[in-house]
Amino acid sequence: MNHTVEKIGGTSMSAYDAVMDNIFLYPSNPYNRIFVVSAYAGITDALLECKRSGKPGIYRLLAANNPKWRDAMDELEQRMLLINSNMFPDPVYRERADNFIRQRMEKAHSCIEGILETCNYGQFSLESYLPQVREFLSSIGEAHSAHNSTLLLESVGINSRFVDLSGWDNPDEGKGDLNTVIANAMEDIDFSTELPIVTGYVYCDEGLMKTYDRGYSEMTFSRIAVLTKASCAVIHKEYHLSSADPRIVGPERVQPMGLSNYDVADQLANLGMEAIHPNAASGMRAVGIELVVKNTFEPEHAGTVISHKYRPKDKEIEIIAGRDKVLALHIFDQSMVGHVDQVSYDVMEIIREENVQLISKEMNANSITYYLDGKTASQDKVISRVENLYPKAKITGEMVALISVIGSRIDSNQTMSKGMLALLDAEINPKAAHSSMRDVDVQYVVLDKFYHASICALHACFIEEPTPKPTIRAA
Repeated sequence: MNHTVEKIGGTSMSAYDAVMDNIFLYPSNPYNRIFVVSAYAGITDALLECKRSGKPGIYRLLAANNPKWRDAMDELEQRMLLINSNMFPDPVYRERADNFIRQRMEKAHSCIEGILETCNYGQFSLESYLPQVREFLSSIGEAHSAHNSTLLLESVGINSRFVDLSGWDNPDEGKGDLNTVIANAMEDIDFSTELPIVTGYVYCDEGLMKTYDRGYSEMTFSRIAVLTKASCAVIHKEYHLSSADPRIVGPERVQPMGLSNYDVADQLANLGMEAIHPNAASGMRAVGIELVVKNTFEPEHAGTVISHKYRPKDKEIEIIAGRDKVLALHIFDQSMVGHVDQVSYDVMEIIREENVQLISKEMNANSITYYLDGKTASQDKVISRVENLYPKAKITGEMVALISVIGSRIDSNQTMSKGMLALLDAEINPKAAHSSMRDVDVQYVVLDKFYHASICALHACFIEEPTPKPTIRAA
């Protein structure tokens, strides 16, 4: 096949003109492409909860039995209508866009009220319905953006098709697993003459939100690429996949990575700096589809290619990435010697049950340290349960940051020592450092307050050109 599958991120989707000019209509022939769109920036947060701060959206308010979910729903509808107003100066197209989202929101509101009414009877509980509510609420954002994009393309004469995989109006279309639903939706589309705009959410047997949570749209994107045998997969973001976070290091100091491999993408995902969800990456990696990460606002730039084949000849550092506000849970028990595996199993069960993410782990004969990410309340429960399980152990929790120096092929020993010296020169004393035999990354553990300073120090050491010393000329 010679078509591409392309995903547009939420922040990019909110830049309507740039998306139209730099993605949909660039290059001039828009066909032989499939687009998977995210919801506009902040919409999924308002539907569910804020991904970063945890601020409750409609779903979280409903789950807490807070009647303010109705106000939140009204506010979100007005916000979506305002997006339509800004996108569609033509009143005919705006009315079509407004009618679509009003009907979706009205049906969602009616559905939730019906569930609450049912739960007034003792045999039914809201908790049992919440997974389904989370699924259908999450679908509204992508349906809104996909429908709007289809209307915009239609308004400029592009033969586009709104591919609604949410199962909203026809649940029978969502019967089957993810692969079956996607294959059925794509089978009658001629990519050479029609431009499909696909919702990032798919209604399917396994429950996309339940299985992949907020990474669901990347799974849709990945499976479409694999099942349609795409020549390439492209993700459009509001920034380049760069050598460090430009908001920390400064945009003038970072540079696009250019070329990398899926090993690096996996390390980034583990740190929450996702080029692509690891489960999505594995499918494309298995069939040899390259992933390109492009900057929405620089369409002429080739972006960064992530390839399953790439293995550089020279050992080099590609990116400095990190994660702050990580809980380091340390367990020390002299009696652990010879029983570390059992302790590890017991603690991992607690971590899983409390829905906390394990980022990394280290151990020796009588101690284990877990690096955990999750809500503060969940982390506190983990600590409490571990203390109850091992009352004689010394258990501590400390907030740290993890900083990784990553490359497709690095010299771990040299990188470890060079990075350690760079941090010490910046008056940062690492709590720990780790490397693996795969020679993909070296990770430093520092106090959380040194997160930004550590990234800057390591980026200056490994990525930036050293400032040339001035030439001293004889008088």
